[in-house]
Amino acid sequence: MRGGSVRVNDPQARPVAKEEWQLYGEPVRSRLLLGTARYPSLAVMAEAVAASGTDVLTVGLRRQSPEQLGGGSIWDHIAQLGCRILPNTAGCHTAREAVTLARMSREIFDTDWIKLEVTGDDYNLQPDPYELLEATRDLIKAGFRVFAYTTDDLVVCSRLRDLGCEVIMPWGAPIGTGKGITDPYALETLRARLPDVTLVVDAGLGLPSHAARVLEMGFDAVLLNTAVARADDPARMAAAFGKAVAAGRLAFEAGAIAESETAHPSTPVVGTPFWQSEKG
Repeated sequence: MRGGSVRVNDPQARPVAKEEWQLYGEPVRSRLLLGTARYPSLAVMAEAVAASGTDVLTVGLRRQSPEQLGGGSIWDHIAQLGCRILPNTAGCHTAREAVTLARMSREIFDTDWIKLEVTGDDYNLQPDPYELLEATRDLIKAGFRVFAYTTDDLVVCSRLRDLGCEVIMPWGAPIGTGKGITDPYALETLRARLPDVTLVVDAGLGLPSHAARVLEMGFDAVLLNTAVARADDPARMAAAFGKAVAAGRLAFEAGAIAESETAHPSTPVVGTPFWQSEKG
């Protein structure tokens, strides 16, 4: 859909529901991707991962220390959780830094998946679109499968798509804020204008209801960390997010009714329990 107003409840604005959920051609069960930082302990993290139902975990080389813990590094412990590892370049400020770290990640984790993050502002951790596009171009040429973390800017996301990025991760709000979706129109526009791109809302979600709303809008998945890791009970919160994501996707596939400015009786004609329409 191009041009005109965008309404999430308009069937014409919804992308066709995909029968099989995949990331770069690889099947994935859960539409919840989870981060592995800021948990009180490795044990709590493991409980949260199990409760969430996720099978993709992000790991940052610059943000997480590979210190030895019980005979192995924290990365070894994460690998033992049985999930697919998605390394990220969090903490990088230039394309050159991000590309270098991505190459290191490929060697360490034996994967060409990379969540590409290039920070442009240290106050709200907003991604730098110029460095992000440059790094994306270089990494795709080097054979990486890029998961690009960006804002909800349509032009930037379109450029990422044009470079060959198949998974784009716009934020809902600045990372760690828990504000949820701060600009619904921007996200609705992205979903409508990029119907064939896998879109994963990443950052800023704080409640399971935020995640459910994202999936109801037709986004393919969500990625979050702080909302679970810093909750009073990370495992229970992770379970709540897992259920919310599943409910949101089911609602999207079911097709929501269109909003109306006027009330309509559930039973329009007395004695007629079901809505009937005459077809000429």
